[in-house]
Amino acid sequence: MDTSPPTSSAGPGAALNAPNSELRNAGFIAAGVFSAAFGLKGFLLSSHFIDGGVTGVSMLLAAVTHLPLAALILVFNLPFIGLGLRQLGRKFALRSAVGIGGLALVLATVPFPDVTHDLLLTAVFGGVFIGAGIGLAMRGGAVLDGTEIAALLVSRHLTLLKVSDLILLLNLVIFGAAVAVLGTEAALYSMLTYFAAARVLEFVLNGIEQYTGVTIVSEHSDAIRKAITENLGRGVTMYQGKAGYGKRGEQGHERDIVFTVVTRLELPGLRAQVQAIDPQAFVVQYRVDDAQGGIIKQRALH
Repeated sequence: MDTSPPTSSAGPGAALNAPNSELRNAGFIAAGVFSAAFGLKGFLLSSHFIDGGVTGVSMLLAAVTHLPLAALILVFNLPFIGLGLRQLGRKFALRSAVGIGGLALVLATVPFPDVTHDLLLTAVFGGVFIGAGIGLAMRGGAVLDGTEIAALLVSRHLTLLKVSDLILLLNLVIFGAAVAVLGTEAALYSMLTYFAAARVLEFVLNGIEQYTGVTIVSEHSDAIRKAITENLGRGVTMYQGKAGYGKRGEQGHERDIVFTVVTRLELPGLRAQVQAIDPQAFVVQYRVDDAQGGIIKQRALH
């Protein structure tokens, strides 16, 4: 995140678009707050299930102390908002404070129906609404749980662990404590809630057009390049490499390597094109968190 102040070269267009951008962010955060609150009050609380992160800790303490959940969520997230203010910027901290404060307010004041008493449905759909809420808030530039802030800051100093690894480790501790406080069955259902929320969160953030990077090594690289650009309408990058083989990594002749980025909906078509041209082609694919420019974004302009 770039937290540097805008310069005078931004132009009048940027100033005109800023209010619209903040209004859109506010809409995402508000939708996220109500979705997460509905997941908590409409599903989890009545069955004594918990979520992960700071919210999960707050729910555990609320079950033990009978203190208001909304107040605990607000109190336990305040230190993380302070960390975000110092390390990640004022706008991010302000949006997150609004999101977390809004979640606490909605939990305290808005009545939600208890949707179902079926434990499996409660765990799955509670996770669906919570994951959607967190994802929508993130699209608005905020978080609804301070765990993400803490994990991001810690990961900067512990390079061996990613943010996702730190969050997972913390949640393992939380769900371990839930076994002692809520019982094994409730803790296991709570883990199911967490996994459902994580999957929905990923979908909300990446969408159906999640990008996949594909590297293709083939003796027919030029034909594959033409198929990708002409039939799929995607851009490619060509770079040279040498074949390596044998126990000592002997180098063979040079060949062109094809690299492209497609959505997962386009991936089966790409693989079919490559298979038709060269069934022996070496294809490596991997998830891309985001992509900008090139032909990736041009279709959205039409």
